[in-house]
Amino acid sequence: MQQERKTQILRFGVFEANILARELRKHGTQVRLRGQPFCILAMLLERPGEVVTRDEMQKKLWPADTFVDFEHSLNSAIKKLRAVLGDSPDNSRYIETIPRVGYRFVAPVQELPSTGLTAPEVPASSTESQTQAAPRVSHRPWPRVIAAALALTALAVVATFAWRRAYPHPGVAGEKVFLAVLPFSNLTGDPGQEYFSDGLTEEMIAQLGQIDPDRLSVIARTSVMHYKGRSESLTQIAGELGAQYVLEGSVRRGSDSVRITAQLVRVQNQTPIWSRVYDRELAGLLTLQHEVAQEVAGEIQAILGEKPKANADPVAKHTISPASYAAYDLYLQGRFFWNKRTTEGFQRAANYFQQAIALDPNYARAYAGVADTDGLMSTWYAGPQNELMPKARAAALKALQLDDTLAEAHTSLALVAENYDYDWRTAEKEFKRAIQLNSGYATAHQWYAEYLSWMNRPEQALAESETARQLDPLSLIIASDHATILYFARQYDRAIEQSRAVLNMDPSASSVDGILVYSYAQQHRFAEAEQFVDEHQPQLPAPWQEVRKAIIYAHEGRSAQAQTELTKIEQFGWTTQQKLPALLPVYASLGRRDQCIALLQQAADQHSNAVTSMKVDPMYDPFRGDPRFQDVLRRVGLADTD
Repeated sequence: MQQERKTQILRFGVFEANILARELRKHGTQVRLRGQPFCILAMLLERPGEVVTRDEMQKKLWPADTFVDFEHSLNSAIKKLRAVLGDSPDNSRYIETIPRVGYRFVAPVQELPSTGLTAPEVPASSTESQTQAAPRVSHRPWPRVIAAALALTALAVVATFAWRRAYPHPGVAGEKVFLAVLPFSNLTGDPGQEYFSDGLTEEMIAQLGQIDPDRLSVIARTSVMHYKGRSESLTQIAGELGAQYVLEGSVRRGSDSVRITAQLVRVQNQTPIWSRVYDRELAGLLTLQHEVAQEVAGEIQAILGEKPKANADPVAKHTISPASYAAYDLYLQGRFFWNKRTTEGFQRAANYFQQAIALDPNYARAYAGVADTDGLMSTWYAGPQNELMPKARAAALKALQLDDTLAEAHTSLALVAENYDYDWRTAEKEFKRAIQLNSGYATAHQWYAEYLSWMNRPEQALAESETARQLDPLSLIIASDHATILYFARQYDRAIEQSRAVLNMDPSASSVDGILVYSYAQQHRFAEAEQFVDEHQPQLPAPWQEVRKAIIYAHEGRSAQAQTELTKIEQFGWTTQQKLPALLPVYASLGRRDQCIALLQQAADQHSNAVTSMKVDPMYDPFRGDPRFQDVLRRVGLADTD
């Protein structure tokens, strides 16, 4: 007897899986995934966030009467699935390995509206292969007649775009196209001219990012610059970045002229869609940059199958005049050091941004850079909040006065509102405005994800963080923040795996070591936590080694040893604000309620960001019933935000 079921299409990241049709699409383009790998994907998608055990997979995919090497077959299928998704066990975006148990799908999954078509179940005998049994998942393939009709429809759509543009449309309505602008090669032979080719790369990213943010996402500079001077193939680069199109080029600069070559390539079939060579006088460099951006924009718009939006002007308000090119170069250098997230990096970034403002007092992006630098110096305890945050606010408002459509400035203002004013409503409004203005700005999504996490909205936070990761796949700080959000969501296994992935990318990344230790402690995995601290002690400046050890010892019940470490910490020469992130987790781990709450009260008085995660941080769980703790939550506006 046949049973009718509605179609089911599930979206995750840049993918859509049609369970009934057994089709997987990336950015709307079908990718090859059949047999057991697709069946495993279907099983995982039907239970997102839950562990699907190896035993369950064996029963559905390899019944008892199927004579295969189960372990080898399963590992091979998972490897093929991860290869198609661009995933890896060390940095899982989609499929998390639970050692010796099974697998879990960790990305947000959205069920798209049903098309209303129905499909009868197909008997198990109609499998793709006579040697492999199909999994008994809850949905079956569509009848051939429906599949054929859909195929003809798809062919008609492709033919229409082929007739219009001589190459097929890469996506479907509402889907985004991802473009990577690779670092332009410096062919001058002079390493001192690297800033020139890097500046051109940055300008292309900025210009193209303004075309149609709803349909076109341009991979962030921090990720594409990872490939500068390297020799990976376009296919490998695009796979790692999740890009369908790549813009590559070179620059050869003389004393008074410049030659720029540029080529737009569709990665799927390595087809050059457009290429040009430009010879210009140096005096017209920025005009040339805009010209290249406009031509590429025209090609991308044709690919999208739309006319340019009325406000999609590639020569946007954020571009600069030729007289300000030096200021622009200083701005780029400032962002480079700002991304290091170190005290020295912040100081150098601030210096470059101030130099840029001195050269061009109307350069809004430089003011946003100042705001971000002062704001993060405050939240990273590199200076007093009551001095840095008002300066950050003034710089953000100045940037908006010069250009109220600058997403960076709205994001900067949101940072101040949440971390200093505890004005959560304004913070969310500014984050949303920034994303509306430039949905390709990865930092806006990153910081908004952090905000959502503090508001105890973990699903939204993880979805927003995933968007940031797609826009800037190789950003260490975005990956680190993702680990923190997982920790606050009590997903300790995933937080550990994500932290390990960050450290594999950069063993010196200090932004995740705390989350890794806290997650181990919450799971009572003390031996692993101690081993990690011992191995990474050279990367941890004093007294942060003592902080990590005190937390481990306290959770393990070794109170005397924890007290020994605490004494060292208390005797360290802390500034007033620096002691908060060091002492709070130690006091909380030791159960020193009075001391912990007293520090939280002090932090609220100082407008410190040490209280922003109070609502969700697991270390405060034993204190949540204390009226004094609830009073601090009310004072900082976090008591009634569920």
